[in-house]
Amino acid sequence: MRRCQAPSQVARREEGGGGPSTPPVKRRCGGRVEEERAPLAAVQARAPIIASCAPLASLSPHEALIRSLLNKPFRVPLPGYTGGGARSLGVRRSGARRALHDPTEEGALVLHLPPALTAEERLRVNPLTAEVEVVVDPLLSRVLRPHQREGVKFMYDCVTGARVEGHHGCIMADEMGLGKTLQCIALLWTLLRQSPDCKPLIDKAVVVCPSSLVRNWSNEIHKWLPGKLSPLAMEGGTKEQIDRDLRGFINTFGRRPHNQILIISYETFRLHSGVINSGEVGLLLCDEGHRLKNSENQTYSALMGIRCPRRVLLSGTPIQNDLLEYFSLINFVNAGLLGSAAEFRKRFENPILRGRDADATEAAVQAGQAAMAAMAEIVNRSIIRRTQALLSKYLPVKVEQVLCCRLSPLQAAIYDSFCSSDSIRRALRAEGGAKMTSSSLAAITSLKKLVNHPDLVHPACREGKEGFESSMQHFPAGHDPARLRPELSGKLAVLDCLLAVVKSTSDDKVVLVSNYTQTLNMFESLCRTRNYPHVRLDGSMTIKKRAKVVDEFNRPAGAFIFMLSSKAGGCGLNLIGANRLVMFDPDWNPANDEQAMARVWRDGQKKQCYIYRMLAVGTIEEKIFQRQTHKKALSSCVVDQEEDVERHFSLSDLRDLFKLEKGTTSDTHDKLRCPRCVAGVQVRPPPDNSDCNSDLSAWHHATTKKGLQDMALKQVWDVGVCFAFHHVSHQQITTV
Repeated sequence: MRRCQAPSQVARREEGGGGPSTPPVKRRCGGRVEEERAPLAAVQARAPIIASCAPLASLSPHEALIRSLLNKPFRVPLPGYTGGGARSLGVRRSGARRALHDPTEEGALVLHLPPALTAEERLRVNPLTAEVEVVVDPLLSRVLRPHQREGVKFMYDCVTGARVEGHHGCIMADEMGLGKTLQCIALLWTLLRQSPDCKPLIDKAVVVCPSSLVRNWSNEIHKWLPGKLSPLAMEGGTKEQIDRDLRGFINTFGRRPHNQILIISYETFRLHSGVINSGEVGLLLCDEGHRLKNSENQTYSALMGIRCPRRVLLSGTPIQNDLLEYFSLINFVNAGLLGSAAEFRKRFENPILRGRDADATEAAVQAGQAAMAAMAEIVNRSIIRRTQALLSKYLPVKVEQVLCCRLSPLQAAIYDSFCSSDSIRRALRAEGGAKMTSSSLAAITSLKKLVNHPDLVHPACREGKEGFESSMQHFPAGHDPARLRPELSGKLAVLDCLLAVVKSTSDDKVVLVSNYTQTLNMFESLCRTRNYPHVRLDGSMTIKKRAKVVDEFNRPAGAFIFMLSSKAGGCGLNLIGANRLVMFDPDWNPANDEQAMARVWRDGQKKQCYIYRMLAVGTIEEKIFQRQTHKKALSSCVVDQEEDVERHFSLSDLRDLFKLEKGTTSDTHDKLRCPRCVAGVQVRPPPDNSDCNSDLSAWHHATTKKGLQDMALKQVWDVGVCFAFHHVSHQQITTV
């Protein structure tokens, strides 16, 4: 405001406005005479520019009334704003402390409630130090499903030490597709902003995940908390640049650092652990935490060195091979909870494994159950596990099918020749039941490639390598491995027909999964031959390009086929653009197969899903699948707490790898000793409460295409399928 327009100056001019006007003053300037301007005091008729500054006493009663009505105090232009008018920047609020979010709001997720106080205790408590409620931000709580709300509350209780005294870690062992990422984001955001003490519980957090999921974690944080957090995602760069960024993250302190969350891959963490472990971190979160199953590797040691008591480990498959790996995960989040490794082996592992063997005595079974119950009582306080059965409320039906496919005549001849060769027999006799040697592992790999397609072992046959000395004679004359012939492989012939049926009768998309890049090359050759639009993701693809390929495939106009290497970061990928997935070959580790098969049946899927697991009947693939069944039964007993998982396979039955089981439609079904099937034909349906998460003996068993739910499979059955296990995830609820 100009000084001449101030109310005091205006009033002074009005008071002296009755005197004679001052004549203009003339002055000489450079030989000419100019008239000077009249003084401001003489200007009496001018009204104040800012009318509100005029004193009410100088206005008429009517004007004063109008101005008093129109002049309203300033209010914050936010709907529902209830802040006090006395709040000022830099001034501490007076009065009692209160929660960041309203705990009484409908749908509020309250993670902590202050202890109930009597009237007398409330009078004595200091309102400036009283505990407050910890409430999840409504932005997140309104999108959390009931099981996710339970998961967030469980993790909060664990990391604050409320569940296990003296320990601040937990394992989120939900199966794939249940929203573990969203639950962890809700936990992170709450800890970074709130605590019962009315201040943030932590100031920074570290998320460690596979390299293929670094960008995915960053995208998820931006998706659920737009503009609220700025995570530091380490996606690459020189060693000096990464060290500089990590030092900036670790050494930044204050109320709200710019980057409060670091997202880093396991490999990068291991290489730069010295920088990260130099400072303290509020929370450590390890995605796909089953990578820490081996306590002897460098990554495990590097992560154990981080200065962070609060640790959350995410893994849909906490048991993969043995109980000692399970111990490594528990010991990582809560060190010493199960004692030392030797104590754990003596007290829990040995009795449980002896009781799970099909040849176990009744006493051994009872001892194993007692050990399992004792371990569960300790562990269940810091591990939460929900199965995909919860998804039945939100997702369409999933039809899971295990297909036993016949070998082609060429495959059967080479397989039999390989297993009966002198070199393989000598190798087996030399081992004498000892641990497998490198030559035996190479022989297993050769058999696994042979049952995929003979062309994959053609170079070894041509060179007469160990086991294939006389195999070249079985190939047809003039055979050219550069020209793919699907009919030479039983499984590939079925797949070829299946893809053709799906392509010609529907708009469904298909994901093809294999353990071997050579098999992916074969898929690519098949797609080019049939003119199928396709994309491929394997270990050679950069992290940034992977996200782009996935996004393009999930669009309605994306490619028909997505080829995925199960060992190239299939964990966490969201491929809901497809509703059919083919596992072309099994892995020794059931977790890898489970992870791959969960890519399509997850949040966002709108179509009925079909999962195909292809096995070459009577071959090493069935034996691998049987070994998976043993491991999954172990996982069910320890993690899922299921007591009715049947003990079908003796460990001694799983050592007979180099033998082709002839004259059977399914060696796996034969070993089940199924009471519901007579002469290989199912005469009684599965139990009413069974689904595809149940034991394999509770699935449908089919030797013909009668009773199959998948019309595409019915059309290709006669090409080479001889047996199928199949079941659904849940029964679709129909409304009238």
